[in-house]
Amino acid sequence: MLIEFQVGNFLSFKDIVTFSMVASDINSQDTELDENNVFSVNQELKLLKTTAIYGANASGKTNLAKAFSFMRNFVINSSKEMQITDFITVEHFRLSTETENKPSFFQATFYLNKKTYKYGFKVSQDKVVEEWLFFQNKIKEYQLFQRNVNNNKFKINRKSFQEGLDLKEKTKHNSLFISVVAQFNGKISAEIIKWFANSQVISGSGTQDDFYKKVTLKLFESPLIKKDSINLIKDLDLSIQDIDITKEKLSLENLPSSIPDELKTMILRSSSGEFSSIQTSHEKYNENGEIIGFEKFDLEKNESEGTKKLFYFSALLLNALRYNQVLIIDELDARLHPIITHKIIELFNSKKYNQKSAQLVFMTHDTNLLNPNLFGSRLLRRDQIWFTEKNQQGATDLYSLAEYDDIAEDDPLEADYIRGRYGAIPFIGNFKNLLSNE
Repeated sequence: MLIEFQVGNFLSFKDIVTFSMVASDINSQDTELDENNVFSVNQELKLLKTTAIYGANASGKTNLAKAFSFMRNFVINSSKEMQITDFITVEHFRLSTETENKPSFFQATFYLNKKTYKYGFKVSQDKVVEEWLFFQNKIKEYQLFQRNVNNNKFKINRKSFQEGLDLKEKTKHNSLFISVVAQFNGKISAEIIKWFANSQVISGSGTQDDFYKKVTLKLFESPLIKKDSINLIKDLDLSIQDIDITKEKLSLENLPSSIPDELKTMILRSSSGEFSSIQTSHEKYNENGEIIGFEKFDLEKNESEGTKKLFYFSALLLNALRYNQVLIIDELDARLHPIITHKIIELFNSKKYNQKSAQLVFMTHDTNLLNPNLFGSRLLRRDQIWFTEKNQQGATDLYSLAEYDDIAEDDPLEADYIRGRYGAIPFIGNFKNLLSNE
């Protein structure tokens, strides 16, 4: 379970910003909102099931997803994929001389196996500068290890982190110690790697749909996940009654005619020789409006972009709910009707469907989600609404609506946001010089 994420000197984040899933000490007029959207980890800690992040275009919403994605991928892969001569693909904040020669900062705090862990590192393009791991119980916080390359210091807790002993020399300057220890079957390290692996970062813009399609097809090998996904798609009123997936042999004939023959030949040579055909079933009616059978449609050719996105994401969403994952989705609402976006968020806020307290963090422009009059009640608490905004120097600030003390429960959040009360909106020019002939 994600508690907190911090990042600094990375992409548009100059100073360290903090994103938190900790529930604030607030009470909503709608008590069901507090009961459904918040869950207790223990007596001291309550976390949020969902959070929405709003902001103008290019304000840093996507960069927050990229920051967590970088940390996740570097933790998982730095030991097994990094060669000693490889550069680390991290990009510092480029709009200030203050940050040019400083490392980027990443830290995640999360709840795992009934303990709270705080893990982080500072990294430049050529080396891991610092790295640390702490855990805390109800009484105090313990340091498991601390690594500082500049001071040539490496402290390992011999009692609580024995798995890290004698592995210092096996850690490359451009690899993370936590990843190295996990490679040598360290129990704590392996569990932390698994936590990051189970925290998914997804782009809803469509640029990675082919990858999500492959993931969904793989997950569909489980009859349970396939059944759940089809039921979700049916419940979202897409008129689809079933989905059939078949393996077909790749040939020149079933490649698009727009592709040149030479390119088709190259594709055939480089592929496995098979592709998956995805067909949706729709009810077919006679002149009396009676169902007489089903008509099959090719998903890629005949269905809408929104329907395809829901298919690609359905198994990922349900997998997160079933296995208590953290899901970060950039542009969740892209290509989706507001009611469908609303229902997906409701699933994660639900006690019935989210019994294991999976967490959904999503970046969005859909202000309808802030309007209770459209859906009959509020969807999100104030601490579930976050904003990104750039200052005059191009650096992103990150803040929560819960930080505003003067907001009443019945304030029109959608209208106030659009009017600029909370910031995080674009400042539009007057188009004075647009289409000028001078």
